[in-house]
Amino acid sequence: MGGSGTVPGDMGWCGHVRGVRWHGLAGLAMGMTRQYLAGELSVVLGHLQAAATTEASTRDAWSLRHAAETEPIPALRSVTVRALALAEGLCWDSLNRGDTLAFTRQAAVCAELHEFGVCACLLKEA
Repeated sequence: MGGSGTVPGDMGWCGHVRGVRWHGLAGLAMGMTRQYLAGELSVVLGHLQAAATTEASTRDAWSLRHAAETEPIPALRSVTVRALALAEGLCWDSLNRGDTLAFTRQAAVCAELHEFGVCACLLKEA
């Protein structure tokens, strides 16, 4: 891996990573990028935790945030998918209760999670 060469991406179907030219400290750069993704996902999950409206959903968001910070990097895809499901459930709950303020906050977090997941190649763009 020293020197330069083309290294196929390890994110599978994500076209953003395939065929990237690596020079010199590629392994270090990839490790830092992966840790950056975990940290950024943790920040977005903090927003989800703040938008939670019940004790149970707050615990669920905390658990997802903890997973993003402690589980292996390949688990980030699963964490992101589970976070989107939680955010969607929160949105529906807020709509059913007529709480438009909570819905607005939760929908914004849902959009942020989706955008992060797509940009980080953790989700396919629909």
